[in-house]
Amino acid sequence: MGGIFSKIKEVFNSTEYPDEFKEDYVEIDTKLDVGSKAKVQIRPFVIEEFGDIKPALDALREGYTIALVNIKPLRDKDLVELKRAVNKLKKTSDAIEGDIAGIGEDWIVVTPGFAKVFRDTQTEEVADTEMQ
Repeated sequence: MGGIFSKIKEVFNSTEYPDEFKEDYVEIDTKLDVGSKAKVQIRPFVIEEFGDIKPALDALREGYTIALVNIKPLRDKDLVELKRAVNKLKKTSDAIEGDIAGIGEDWIVVTPGFAKVFRDTQTEEVADTEMQ
């Protein structure tokens, strides 16, 4: 058993790497095409039931999307599910260090961390206890 540790110690203390590591290298592409992810998208989403929130959350987590969420269909249908959906949006916004605000009664805007929502009389802070 002492032979194994001495070989490991010898490898780490030597100034040369073993032959198996000499030929390995990583090529870095400096002309990486970031494509459509380089631009910010403003995407509308309509929430008719709680499950409809997933595409909006996925887009927000990618970090290149500002989500405009129409909550009117769910608000008209089920206030309990609306509260769950808004809380999920708020938690995701907090997790990505983004911003979230209500615009009127029917819309919520959620931004990634690099953007902030301007607030005036028509935008309001979305709280965890909204719509009780």
